Amino acid sequence: MESHDHQHSPKSPQTPSPPTATAATTTDATCRKCGSPTTFTPPQPWSEVSPPPTYRPIRSPAINLPPNNHSQQAIILAPVPKSQKVPLVSPPYHFLLPTKRILSPDDIRRFLDSDAAKNFLGFIVALSESIRSHKISDPCHLSPTIDSIVSITETLIRWIDEIPPLQQASRYGNLSYRTWHDRLAETSESLMLSFLPDDLQSATVEIVPYFADSFGNSSRIDYGTGHETNFAAWLYCLARLGLIKEEDYQAVVARVFVKYLELMRKLQLVYCLEPAGSHGVWGLDDYHFLPFIFGSSQLIDHKYIKPKSIHNQDILDNFSNEYLYLECIAFVKKVKKGLFAEHSPLLDDITVVHTWNKVNSGLLKMYKVEVLEKVPIMQHFLFGSLIKWE
Repeated sequence: MESHDHQHSPKSPQTPSPPTATAATTTDATCRKCGSPTTFTPPQPWSEVSPPPTYRPIRSPAINLPPNNHSQQAIILAPVPKSQKVPLVSPPYHFLLPTKRILSPDDIRRFLDSDAAKNFLGFIVALSESIRSHKISDPCHLSPTIDSIVSITETLIRWIDEIPPLQQASRYGNLSYRTWHDRLAETSESLMLSFLPDDLQSATVEIVPYFADSFGNSSRIDYGTGHETNFAAWLYCLARLGLIKEEDYQAVVARVFVKYLELMRKLQLVYCLEPAGSHGVWGLDDYHFLPFIFGSSQLIDHKYIKPKSIHNQDILDNFSNEYLYLECIAFVKKVKKGLFAEHSPLLDDITVVHTWNKVNSGLLKMYKVEVLEKVPIMQHFLFGSLIKWE
């Protein structure tokens, strides 16, 4: 028999799809060069727990784990949160410096069983319902408080232009963000006093910490859903003080939250904020959750735009300025490279849901399980007299 002076490079079967087998098996094959019989050992298949790295995120996520089956089951079984009226506080006031209280899963359960948690989540649901079937540009009630908050947010946006990013080698975490955040910390109290009535001036001790922690962490130079939740908690505190009323809720989403999202997008892009505790490709988004809830509510009963419509670039181009959900999708596609189904599989999965009503209720349940029930996020949440630790 003729001897071989080359290494075999057998005809190999195509790379196996994510498998059920757990061990490689040997199969017959033939040498590509000489046609003689040889053997082929397929590569070790990818386990179901760790799928193949088909996509490398443009941002380096802090956590990149596949969905947890327990979390998925919890979301499916959880009841849809209901809206609740915000209980107002009345004098005499006893405002407190809010502190962190959550350290363990037991603390999470204690919080979620409390009236404070039910009322806070009920406030989120009420905001979602207030924007149902409304475009961003639709007319809404604008109170002096809403105007003041929008003006404050525009000031924070203007500071970014006044504090340009430093030229530095590292890709993430521009140090100029700390300068921006220092200015925020120095002026937060005066910003609050600009719209608080005289009898509520003492509330700054409690509401300033929520506000100051709504725009990211200055030492880590990151931002995530925990900071976004603090912003929602700050708005909830203003509602408890009676400064934000139910007739303001549509404007809270369409004016205040839209402006907040504009600020956070600019901070993320200019100062390259890291995602705080991101789930990478397995999460909804690297930074935000609430705009998906509010945005899906906006699209309920829309005559033409369906969940699958996010794959239509014309729809994104023409309607993302009116619908938060579409704006979020457009932003994800802007900052992440590669196939949408690979870098955002969860958002892609949502497109098979038939109605926005189901998308909205599913996201509300998911927010409770994936944000409010997670110790790494909620360990930074604050408790005082307006959001009590019970």
